[in-house]
Amino acid sequence: MSFESLWADQSAIGRNPETGGYTRGGWTPTEREATHWFQDQCAARNLTLQSDGIGNLIAWWGSSDAPGVVTGSHLDSVIDGGAFDGPLGVVSALAAVDQLRAEGFEPGVPIGVGAFVEEEGSRFGMPCLGSRVAAGVLPAEKALQLTDRAGVSLQQALEGAGVDPGRVGPSPLLARIGTFVELHVEQGRGLTAPVGVASSIWPHGRYRFTFGGEANHAGTTLMEDRHDPMLTYAMTALAANKQARLAGARATFGRVAVEPNGTNAVPSQVTAWLDARAADTETLELLLQAITKQATERAERDGTTLTVTAESVSPVVDFPAGLRDRLVDVLDGAPVLPTGAGHDAGVFSAAGIPTAMLFVRNPTGISHSPAEYAELDDCLQGVDALAAVLKDLAK
Repeated sequence: MSFESLWADQSAIGRNPETGGYTRGGWTPTEREATHWFQDQCAARNLTLQSDGIGNLIAWWGSSDAPGVVTGSHLDSVIDGGAFDGPLGVVSALAAVDQLRAEGFEPGVPIGVGAFVEEEGSRFGMPCLGSRVAAGVLPAEKALQLTDRAGVSLQQALEGAGVDPGRVGPSPLLARIGTFVELHVEQGRGLTAPVGVASSIWPHGRYRFTFGGEANHAGTTLMEDRHDPMLTYAMTALAANKQARLAGARATFGRVAVEPNGTNAVPSQVTAWLDARAADTETLELLLQAITKQATERAERDGTTLTVTAESVSPVVDFPAGLRDRLVDVLDGAPVLPTGAGHDAGVFSAAGIPTAMLFVRNPTGISHSPAEYAELDDCLQGVDALAAVLKDLAK
């Protein structure tokens, strides 16, 4: 089956006809439909499908139980996200296996195609949820207590999807991953060639800022008598923008919850989530300190309160230089670049699995948006590159 056919099949699942975007949160109907599509594709290729307790999937080409070369990505999305972030890696993995089979290649070690759950963390707020649980980084008891915006816990979501929460925990699948290679659309403007190789993933974190104040009437409360947490939050968002620019880093408040959320009421509380990223850990820590300091000072002036909670923090990931250089050689000197985006590959690398990443060019530099895009010719070159890498690593 051609890449184009696979892509057309997969990209029809869960697309919003009005925005062109996708919303596939973990264990939601659209994400489950995409997962079932993947399972059907694996069955059609007679691949041996394995699942762990939380639902990560690896489909194997090869009869041996020895550690093999695994490629793949994720099928979930951010809210109203693009078509390529995640699914491109899964579809390209299937297409690369088809290509190698058509060439008559016989792998010396098994080749696996993986689909890992809730990588974006768009439903339960924890990025790389499936891979973190699989690697033992996120304890099962903590993972199962995570809740989505409707108050549904991960345990309840799993039960609703027919998954036994009692099986959630470190994954036996990881023992079979001898090498992991993730192909992904590049999510910025750093790649000008069709295909590149990743050098590292920036350290990044998600932090919950809770601003407390005093609810009051919007029409009768004098401006000087207010304890308005929205003002504190607004100044914090501006401070984050300034501090990130000064540090050459990234800081984004992309999600906000307001209570009581009334048009004619001063809020009693504003909760905002900061996504912060930097090229190194020291810069990230200093960035968070600077933002928190300015937010605290503003809260004192506004008569409000501030609590900062780190929900997830990922250290810098430097992919193994030997494996990275091997991929560069196989791909005739493909460019090497870092990324500020997080990936399952980063979790697996931190867990001690030899890991590498391939990027496919993004001509717009836009991601996490319906406008996310990659040219067909570049995608096909990505499949060729992935097939060449798998052939070299599994020979």
